[in-house]
Amino acid sequence: MQPMTVRSFSDEDLRATQPALKIGLLATVTPEGLPHVTMLSTLMACGAKQLSFGQFTEGHSKHNLRTNPRAGFMIMGLDRRLWRGTATFTHAQRHGAEFDYYNNVPMFRYNAYFGVHTVYYLDLVGHTGRRPLPMNRIIFAAVQTMTARTLARRSVGTEVFNPWTRAFLNKLDNLKFLAYVGADGHPVIIPAIQTQCLNARQLAFATSVYSDELEAIPEGVNLAAFGLALTMEDVLLRGVYRGIQRRGGVRVGLLDVDWVYNPMPPVPGQVYPVLPLQAVTRF
Repeated sequence: MQPMTVRSFSDEDLRATQPALKIGLLATVTPEGLPHVTMLSTLMACGAKQLSFGQFTEGHSKHNLRTNPRAGFMIMGLDRRLWRGTATFTHAQRHGAEFDYYNNVPMFRYNAYFGVHTVYYLDLVGHTGRRPLPMNRIIFAAVQTMTARTLARRSVGTEVFNPWTRAFLNKLDNLKFLAYVGADGHPVIIPAIQTQCLNARQLAFATSVYSDELEAIPEGVNLAAFGLALTMEDVLLRGVYRGIQRRGGVRVGLLDVDWVYNPMPPVPGQVYPVLPLQAVTRF
């Protein structure tokens, strides 16, 4: 695993994580002990050993933090440099410097419909330091994964991915990340932009980039995969990790997907397994 040995944020880190135009991911643990990933554009370092994010919509991640405070995070700027680490939720409040800061960002200051109503605070456990995405190796891994997808034997069975999800995940310039709950109880986030749909119900990712971290994922663990486009479209999938195997001559990690979730407004919700329609009885 990438060592989380940096125990504080520098002044440069504080400045670099504050811009509104960035990607922030928070990994939490569900009441069932499963990894959950949420995109939070407000996530930032707000002190040498503290992070914060602003809540303006309801969601699973806030509930998860209140039942299990352990979290993993990733912040990536437009320069493709990123921080990854772990933190512990401590408290939430509806006033203070961060509350004022979020509500003066143009996205919220000039929004007639909603603003940040609660700020969540987390104590830093450790992070990797600011590191660039290894784009050349990611491109090579994406080509390897595409080769495995092309040459692998087609499977039969229930189709987990609808056409939109399959096309979204197979698009090479969309971002993908993996998350699982580590041995210390904190979720771990790993960039896996090379991830693609292998067949009707499996995701695959070549292990030639971030190799040490991908090799360290325990076989049989519950693994989440989060897909994200810069157009702010995203999708969250989860299933059982089957370890590293060869497909089409390429060593790839395999995820058996059994749950797909649409985090996007206006109607976030479970996509697979399909939920039965329920009649509206209250208006």
